[in-house]
Amino acid sequence: MVSFVTGRFKRALKEGRTTFGIWITIASPDVTEALSRVGFDWFVMDMEHAPLGISEVEGLIRPMNGSNTSPLVRVAWNDPVLIKLALDTGAEGVLIPWVNSKEDAERAVRACRYPPDGVRGVGPRRASVYWLDETYTKRANEELAVVVQIETEKAIKNMRDILSVEGVDAFFVGPYDLSFSLGVPGEFESDTFKDAMAEIVEVMNETGKPGGIWADSAEDAVKRVRQGFKFVAISADILLLVKTAKAILEGIKAGI
Repeated sequence: MVSFVTGRFKRALKEGRTTFGIWITIASPDVTEALSRVGFDWFVMDMEHAPLGISEVEGLIRPMNGSNTSPLVRVAWNDPVLIKLALDTGAEGVLIPWVNSKEDAERAVRACRYPPDGVRGVGPRRASVYWLDETYTKRANEELAVVVQIETEKAIKNMRDILSVEGVDAFFVGPYDLSFSLGVPGEFESDTFKDAMAEIVEVMNETGKPGGIWADSAEDAVKRVRQGFKFVAISADILLLVKTAKAILEGIKAGI
């Protein structure tokens, strides 16, 4: 039996490979089917800020089967029920927002692990190929990625403790939330934000824990890779649609 869950994303983290992906916010399987053939390493189905329900997330993941793109889910909160549902759809891992302390990180890991390592309920449904993959529950604790989001001033202060938690595989920086937390909303060139990013990079290098981040452009993505970030979100489906349409329209108007 070939499992839907391959552990590809977590292997990439362990091997230190640089990967790129996008956020999925549009509830259409056409989007994930088409874009998963472009060459992205992973998608994040966004249940925190996009209007995606769990059945829609499963429908978005399904057409990615057979592609080289790993499905991840950002859950709405650090909640074991939400995390359990996301993993049962066949996700390769979860991004967990608002992890501000070691205790938050420990709670996140426990929610992702089957007993005795955690509290995840047993009922993997699609993740186990509808119960045909008898190896799934044995592999899940080792192959599913737990990514905590570092997006507040408090999280930066506690970052070493957060990343010391066994089972935290990586972290992801949400620059917009972080800038608001620091009191400089959207001011990414401010000294306050740059100092915070320098501290994050320092801890990342010190701990050796893979870091991810959102980038607003190709140039920004290159900058983050050079800083040492290993998985970079370069856009979201809706932004690709809007920005591409706008650029084409402006190009036509400029030409005539």
